[in-house]
Amino acid sequence: MDITLLDGGMGQELIARHDAPATPLWSTSVMMDAPELVRAVHDDFFAAGATIATTNSYALHADRLDPAGLGAERDALIAVALRLAAEARNGNGGGRIAGSIGPLGASYRPDLGPPVERTAALYEEMARKLAPGCDIILAETLSSVEQATGALQGSAKASLPVWIGLTVKDDDGTRLRSGEPLEALLEVLEAHPCAAVMLNCSRPEAIAEGLPVLARTGRAFGAYANGFTKISEAFLGSRPTVDMLSGRTDLGPEAYADHAMSWIEQGASIVGGCCEVGPAHIAALAERLRAAGHRIV
Repeated sequence: MDITLLDGGMGQELIARHDAPATPLWSTSVMMDAPELVRAVHDDFFAAGATIATTNSYALHADRLDPAGLGAERDALIAVALRLAAEARNGNGGGRIAGSIGPLGASYRPDLGPPVERTAALYEEMARKLAPGCDIILAETLSSVEQATGALQGSAKASLPVWIGLTVKDDDGTRLRSGEPLEALLEVLEAHPCAAVMLNCSRPEAIAEGLPVLARTGRAFGAYANGFTKISEAFLGSRPTVDMLSGRTDLGPEAYADHAMSWIEQGASIVGGCCEVGPAHIAALAERLRAAGHRIV
């Protein structure tokens, strides 16, 4: 079976490799202060076996940058994120680039985002900025039906394949973080172009619960989980920093690979990692995929 192997979590790797304190724009700050670290993370994920580099552009929305006084730097930051991913791909001798677009407002807080029409316009703007340097537009960590609808409508305007990542509740992988059932998205996916649908930034155990719903979409599907113990109430507050979350101690590379291989048994053809999943996890997963006779594409 052909398996697309995504990379892992950029933000957490940057925190681990840089001595600056966590901020609400941690991955952006590190990219400005030490872009060579972003390139190194991309390089390490490719070396581990990933075939896709996800651009460090998750937080490059105006609503994230403007409050920090960085709105005027947005286009330059997008260009840097694209360049660093491309340099790593070229240095690896191949691979694809996924242009990451994170949620508007804040992660896991669909109540803070704008209505569908405005979401669609902002995703279209971001997707068009990323498209010249990408192979795929990846709208990540979508927490509600409304968020996903707007993201799909807008991202499709960039004329690239659109992949979406949906985040589900820690204790119920059949429900989005909004509380809405995953099944509510089946009709939305039928109405909009979407080349692949995934679950992301959720506990591995929750992902296993939600994948049967994605299998019903008729599209390529998969998952990339996080390694947090849970998304804490503190992190759902105003302008959170990642040090409000704690990483699991029971999710090393082999344990994570166990989960990912079980997703493939459920029919997933795209796997990788999100926050707290590093190059060692992806390397272990790549080894397991090859040992099982899968081809990494």
